[in-house]
Amino acid sequence: MDALYTAVATATHGRDGRAVTSDGKLDLGLSAPVELGGNGEGTNPEQLFAAGYAACFGSALGLVGRAAKVDVSDAAVTAEVGIGKQGEGFALAVTLRVELPDTVDRETGRKLVEQAHQVCPYSNATRGNVPVELVIE
Repeated sequence: MDALYTAVATATHGRDGRAVTSDGKLDLGLSAPVELGGNGEGTNPEQLFAAGYAACFGSALGLVGRAAKVDVSDAAVTAEVGIGKQGEGFALAVTLRVELPDTVDRETGRKLVEQAHQVCPYSNATRGNVPVELVIE
């Protein structure tokens, strides 16, 4: 793959530190969620992953929608990223909830969401590694 863009971010002190992008546009404190024993006062990696996946999937949906000449510009994507124990380590699971405009019929919407799942870089990165459930609302 020839990268069209490369994002660079540095995190210090793991879940209880800070994450900063090389351009300084993202600079935030991190903390583990209360459910994982943290104080929950900062952002956690699962929230960042969820935000990135939701935005990326929304862009992929727009791409396939334009190709099909279907207006999905008012669609909303909510990504739910769960973390839990798996063996000695941890694993992630994702649910993508896609709210389509009322003007898009159910069958067309389902096809577009499935096509978006094939072209979205986050979906391609997780395929075979992280279970991803697609829910059309």
